[in-house]
Amino acid sequence: MPTVRVCDLKDDDFLLDVRESDEWASGRAEGALHIPISEFVARYGELTEAAPQDGRVHVICRSGGRSAQVTMYLVQQGIDAVNVDGGMQVWESEGRPVVTDDGQPGHVL
Repeated sequence: MPTVRVCDLKDDDFLLDVRESDEWASGRAEGALHIPISEFVARYGELTEAAPQDGRVHVICRSGGRSAQVTMYLVQQGIDAVNVDGGMQVWESEGRPVVTDDGQPGHVL
C-alpha cells in the first residue's frame, strides 16, 4: 500500500478526505476535496474532475483505515494515490491547521 506521512505532505498536495459529513463539518484540512467513503463510488467522477491530471492523490480519513481502502481502489483504477498514514488524528497532533467550513478553528472527531 503506497503511504505517505503527514510530515512529508506539502501545502499544495492534492488531498482527498473520505470521512463522513459529520467528521468533515467538525474540522478538515483547508483545500481538501470531500467525498465520503459511503458515497465514493457514486461520486468518483468528482475526483477525476478535480484531481491534477498527472498528480498524486493523497487520501486521508480519521486514522488511515478508510483511506487505505479508497487508496487501494484508486491504485487499481490506475490513479497515482497514496494513503496518509495516521490520518487527520496525526494531522491535528502535528499542528497542521484544522478548520470548519466558515474558516474557524475545528477539531478532529
